[in-house]
Amino acid sequence: MRHFLRNAIAGAFALGLFAANAQATTITIINTQDGPTEGFNDPTPAAPIGGNMGMTLGQQRLNVFQYAANLWAAILPSNVEIRVQARFDPQTCSPTAGVLGSAGPIEVFEDFPGALIANTWFHAALANKLANMDLSASNDISATFNSDVDNQFCLGSSDWYYGFDGNEGTDIDLTSVVLHELGHGLGFSTQVTLSTGALFGGLPDQYMRRLFDNTTGLPWTSMTNTQRRLSAINPSNVVWTGSNTTAAAPMQLGPKPVLRINSPPSIAGDKVIALAVFGPDISTVNISGNMVLVNDQVDPNADACTPIQNSVAGKIALIERGTCTFASKVLTAQMSGAIGVVIYNNVPGAPVTMGGTDPAITIPSVMISDVDGAAIITELNAAMIVNASITTDPNQLAGTDSQGRVLVYTPNPLQGGSSVSHWDTSCFPNALMEPAINNSITQTTDLTRYMFQDIGWFTGATDVTHGPAVTRLYPATPNPFNPNTAIKFEVASAGNVKLDVFDVQGRRVAGLYEGDLAAGPHVMVWNGRGLSGDVLPSGVYIARLLAGGETASQRLVLMK
Repeated sequence: MRHFLRNAIAGAFALGLFAANAQATTITIINTQDGPTEGFNDPTPAAPIGGNMGMTLGQQRLNVFQYAANLWAAILPSNVEIRVQARFDPQTCSPTAGVLGSAGPIEVFEDFPGALIANTWFHAALANKLANMDLSASNDISATFNSDVDNQFCLGSSDWYYGFDGNEGTDIDLTSVVLHELGHGLGFSTQVTLSTGALFGGLPDQYMRRLFDNTTGLPWTSMTNTQRRLSAINPSNVVWTGSNTTAAAPMQLGPKPVLRINSPPSIAGDKVIALAVFGPDISTVNISGNMVLVNDQVDPNADACTPIQNSVAGKIALIERGTCTFASKVLTAQMSGAIGVVIYNNVPGAPVTMGGTDPAITIPSVMISDVDGAAIITELNAAMIVNASITTDPNQLAGTDSQGRVLVYTPNPLQGGSSVSHWDTSCFPNALMEPAINNSITQTTDLTRYMFQDIGWFTGATDVTHGPAVTRLYPATPNPFNPNTAIKFEVASAGNVKLDVFDVQGRRVAGLYEGDLAAGPHVMVWNGRGLSGDVLPSGVYIARLLAGGETASQRLVLMK
């Protein structure tokens, strides 16, 4: 057996909470690296919030870490304690962007007793689980989180939210970030040096063994270093081939959001897009219209950073990325009467998730590449009518290839700490292990637990198809709906079950069931009415299931 010390792999940003399931695994947070008055030891008084009863800032932070660790421990079966050395330190940050946290394995192992495949690196926690013993005296995972988030100069008015209930509002849910970053340390990352394509220590790792490039038709294990380096910057063409994740994708992902160019024929077809984290739920959108390149008559003329001077009323506005925020561009177009916005990249490479917040935005927006933007502009300059639709395609799953395999994140240029070791940003609903935080967090395991099943975490566990039994919500049908939707769910064991509906402000608006149910699948129908019996207004709602100490949630869209 060989093992190597490995510096923590930098994850990027965190995404979502998810449900837990009772197991015997123990994950311990090791608080040894913060100073006497910083991070976990910060003595600043704090009021209990969202179920976190810590009375100081440091204690609340430690409580969140242990809470998130317990959720992972409830999902992943292991007889060996998993030790996470964690700390809070200042990280790169500005009023508009910043690093939230990073985590990765401290050591990786190969050819240990119980290894699933020879000559392959495994993250320490997974290697210990498979060996059924602790292979090293070292801790297993190293994690660092940004202590500056609670300061005004970092991410503006957004602070860490220390509650356990996901009601972070405009703040940043620390539980979600910790869950995401621990995911990297537990196995959701490759050891390949992406800038060169070189294998760590000359060997493949268990994660990269399931990466496949649709362009070359090769798995990463069969590639040269140069081929891997190029594959890591091959957007929307690298997939995860794990069978459990592929089988689960139809339960976890919805119809694919698309920008479809209807005419002219020279550029017709679906374009690769990235979504905005603000504005309407893209699954509710179905608009069509002619496109128009905006002109604000201030160089650069098409960035919509000042009032738009040409007419975009009733049209889909085409806007250049850059200079001002995504949200401000879309709001400017909306105020000028646009029915939708397409932002094209101003640098080479794939479109990126558009961050920002503005509750006043009611029109949809997507981003396309610089190449697709240039092609549309060429047609518009030739006085051609470019007609497009922003909609969803029910025949395709968001975030998958034509065979239903989930895409991994491979932007061009390479993004250190994010590329390859995340799901692609085209996943919808957004998945836990995407590279950027967003506003569609739900308390479900989504694709993550199935990916861990693919790499061996459930080897020897019960329930071969799904791993240990869990409480889960399946996609409601129809959704969007009017007037009724069927909420399908499964509970792991007989006992008390509670199914409620909340609005996006976290207020309970409907109670669908509370009482005992047998283990297994169930269906409850919601008629869109509230606690008083009145029909609720159109909008986004959250169905939340509580059963056996587990929680699962999903978004519901009522449309009239």
